[in-house]
Amino acid sequence: MAFGYPNTAVPVHAASGNVANAAATATIQAVAGKTAYCTGFEITAGGATAAALVAATLAGILGGTATYTFGTPAGATAVATPLTVEFNMPIPASALNTAIVLTLPALGAGNTNAAVTLHGFYI
Repeated sequence: MAFGYPNTAVPVHAASGNVANAAATATIQAVAGKTAYCTGFEITAGGATAAALVAATLAGILGGTATYTFGTPAGATAVATPLTVEFNMPIPASALNTAIVLTLPALGAGNTNAAVTLHGFYI
């Protein structure tokens, strides 16, 4: 393995960009004849008019969709505690030619900043 990736791996990085009170989505796209792997992700956001808890999902992975609770504080200028997940072992997609998708739902009125980033590779 070179740089933490298997020898034949092609690293990939996907990001949602900034969204305001909308779903933030990052996708490791499906590639014909390849299996996508997820090595980790980050979720960052600002606050909203009212504090909220939402269910972020990591879909397309072996074993089914994983759900993570993410909280945003009250106050549009407040900063949410980032959620950073790095897997000890990469998680493969559920099958060849399958995308892996990280989705953070809208955080509510007054939210002006939310973003997700997804890391992985193809083999």
